[in-house]
Amino acid sequence: MKKRKKIIKIAIDSPAAAGAGTQAKLISKHYNLLHLDTGRCYRYVANIKISNPSKYNYKYVKDKIKKLKIKDLENKKLLTDKVATVASIIAKEKKIRKLVHSFQLDCAYNPPLKYNGSCLDGRDITYKIIPDAELKFFITANLKTRALRRYKELKLLNKKISYNDVLKSIKKRDKNDYSRKISPLKKTKDSVLINTTNLSKRACFLKIKKIIDRKITS
Repeated sequence: MKKRKKIIKIAIDSPAAAGAGTQAKLISKHYNLLHLDTGRCYRYVANIKISNPSKYNYKYVKDKIKKLKIKDLENKKLLTDKVATVASIIAKEKKIRKLVHSFQLDCAYNPPLKYNGSCLDGRDITYKIIPDAELKFFITANLKTRALRRYKELKLLNKKISYNDVLKSIKKRDKNDYSRKISPLKKTKDSVLINTTNLSKRACFLKIKKIIDRKITS
């Protein structure tokens, strides 16, 4: 695999709705990094399965991943609770993970020249996708806070869903993410723990920025 030299690589792992995606976007914008929400890749595949169940197979997904662009991951359809649930199940499939990992590795190690590096967030980024990342973070928040954030996010999309439904969904996703045999969600020893439960987006960003600045200027 082709790798760009002298680039910044930031790896972020987190459970659902902890705020990692928001922080990854802020970090990427500030330091001019290519941002990839790796969970969106599995949501993308999940949406294929939901939309075209009769066509869904390894070859079909492989062809789709080959043509996948970052902008394709911005589709609002990928934000539904149904897609999220199917995505967490699909993430257990070895063959699918291999296809998605190939795409993720290319984004991490070979971002377009206009970027200073890459920032990826997901479930296994710190130890599976970018184990040699210059900076690693594990971003989390308590369950109720995460459920409330996701509930508000879905309500803005005019989704008819209750808070309790979202809470149950996130509990289920946590169980899947932490207990799966292949690339489970876990905090590595070299990851900096950031708990966002009582932090605003701005306060959280400034805390992370301070750590990044200290690292890249040392």
